[in-house]
Amino acid sequence: MADEWRQSTWGEEISLEYGKALRAYDETQGSYRVFGANGPVGWTSEPLALGPGVILGRKGAYRGVQYSRDPFFVIDTAYYVVPKRELDMRWLYYAIRHYKLGEIDDGSPIPSTTRAAVYVQELEVPPPDEQRAIADILGTLDDKIELKQRMNETLEAIARALFKSWFVDFDPVRAKVEGRNAGLPKRLTELLPESLDDSEAGGIPNGWTSRGLDEIARFLNGLALQKFPATDQNWLPVIKIAQLRAGSAINADRASKDIPPDYIVADGDVLFSWSGSLECVLWAGGRGALNQHLFKVDSIEYPKWFCYLWIHRHLDDFRHIAAGKATTMGHIQRHHLSEAKVVVPPRDLLKALDPIFSPLIESQWRRKVQSRILEELRDTLLPKLISGELRVQDAERHLEVVL
Repeated sequence: MADEWRQSTWGEEISLEYGKALRAYDETQGSYRVFGANGPVGWTSEPLALGPGVILGRKGAYRGVQYSRDPFFVIDTAYYVVPKRELDMRWLYYAIRHYKLGEIDDGSPIPSTTRAAVYVQELEVPPPDEQRAIADILGTLDDKIELKQRMNETLEAIARALFKSWFVDFDPVRAKVEGRNAGLPKRLTELLPESLDDSEAGGIPNGWTSRGLDEIARFLNGLALQKFPATDQNWLPVIKIAQLRAGSAINADRASKDIPPDYIVADGDVLFSWSGSLECVLWAGGRGALNQHLFKVDSIEYPKWFCYLWIHRHLDDFRHIAAGKATTMGHIQRHHLSEAKVVVPPRDLLKALDPIFSPLIESQWRRKVQSRILEELRDTLLPKLISGELRVQDAERHLEVVL
């Protein structure tokens, strides 16, 4: 450790201030974020603390650490951090993560992090300028990850809205039927029919067909992977519902690589959990082994975006079906896929739409892969920078190569 870094305790550096009870906070509206023990829980109209700030979970099985650039509110299951000395708030956030203050437990029946237990913990504190430099390196990576996430959210919303317009509301077809200009290229307009016909799915464009969801894609159920034990040098992470939700295979169970190739998951695959927490995602967590309770969805005949977005059109209905099951883990069955109807246009129109929809979907999982690489780099650099094992100038040289 460099001589200019000083030995200290957390009690000498910070004060953990209690959050306050909040009678009501809205999930979507309000000017200020509300934080609980493990992250954002809503919004409110009045802040409790000015930003930038750090929030540390106080009660509960999961007690996370959060950073807020803006003013925020903290409820009574968490603390907000007030420095006693000159400390960069974002460096403080990374230091609290590194020293795992959220994992300190006082042994009470309800898992809790107490101020007394935190304050006696020791740490090394770099000079203010180095704090800011460390925070800048790690913060740059987190900012890039956050930007990619926001871009993906925007693209997903655009893709779903556009898909609904084309395949649910039939807006372009209706415009042509009514003699209105749909604002499409001439070649695409010429591929649209001039009338709507009755079908089991209701009125659909002439020449389009109604099919079951399982007729446009293969839904491959995963394996009972305990039957394929891993060896030290021959394994894949097991992709279960937990990994699907986290978007990561970190700390996953392991299975042998020697499974049928169809059951190996790769970046860009569409994965759909049919029990428990029903989710449909574009996987970007690296190669893995497909566990039971998950479908890998693919199609020889139809593009990925078409299958993925049709699943999402039916996802709320599937969740409602699963919630009504009188079992410990709600689920859907194969016949529910058959009963979920989709509308399929002629092949030439679907091909013409591919350049519109495919980039919206493909860029999402590729951006997720980029984010995963940035997260791995951040998680490698964080402990080395906060501990002083790696100096700022060395980290900056490494980032110049990567970024």
